[in-house]
Amino acid sequence: MQVLQNKKAFICDMDGVIYHGNQLLPGAKDFVNWLQKEQKEFLFLTNSSERSPRELSQKLARLGIEVDETHFYTSALCTATFLASQKPRGSAYVIGEAGLIQALYESGFSMNNVDPDYVVIGETRSYNFEKIEDAVTLVHKGAKLIGTNPDMTGPAERGIVPATGALVAPIEMATGCKAYFLGKPNPLIMRIALKKLQCRPEETVIVGDRMDTDIIAGIESELETVLVFSGVTHKEDLTHFGYAPSFMLDGVGDIPPKK
Repeated sequence: MQVLQNKKAFICDMDGVIYHGNQLLPGAKDFVNWLQKEQKEFLFLTNSSERSPRELSQKLARLGIEVDETHFYTSALCTATFLASQKPRGSAYVIGEAGLIQALYESGFSMNNVDPDYVVIGETRSYNFEKIEDAVTLVHKGAKLIGTNPDMTGPAERGIVPATGALVAPIEMATGCKAYFLGKPNPLIMRIALKKLQCRPEETVIVGDRMDTDIIAGIESELETVLVFSGVTHKEDLTHFGYAPSFMLDGVGDIPPKK
């Protein structure tokens, strides 16, 4: 554990690691307090595209944790950065929430439901057949299909709920087009995270609850990896993967040294 505690920088997932929905997970506050007290470099790197960094900062504040919005980076921001580099001042048809739409607007994109350059899918609670139908039609007309992240499910207060990967799947099946997914484990978001932290891979650890996004992203970026069992992954799931995390813990509260 001392190897882990001595790391200079921490990349940390949020859903299933810090909270479930609006419920703070045990030990999360102690973990963040330790990061701040020890003056660690840290970044909350979330595949969720629903909220902006400011909203995520405000959400943590409501849960009793004060963290400046500069410590947050989302798959929505990564998606917007990527699309702006591919098609400056392009347009998109979006199935998603305010955090994704705001990120696209700020990158110079406009919203377009007639002949967009891209169909972009993120987490949303307003998913319906009409939007699926529109997305399929636009992809058939030539729009490129983009997903903010590949997660099939995510943790919530009432259990496991569908995430972006599940919402994109019907559109992929109906069009025969495979979406390009940003967010973890895409190397692009990991490079951006390390640049924001201004730290080298050997100085950095990634903490998450998913083997197929957080842990594989860390392994492929040559980071130490910490899997916590407070989210979607259970110990019996580990046999399904051909790789293993550096550390396995019940939750982030196990990371700080015990008093």
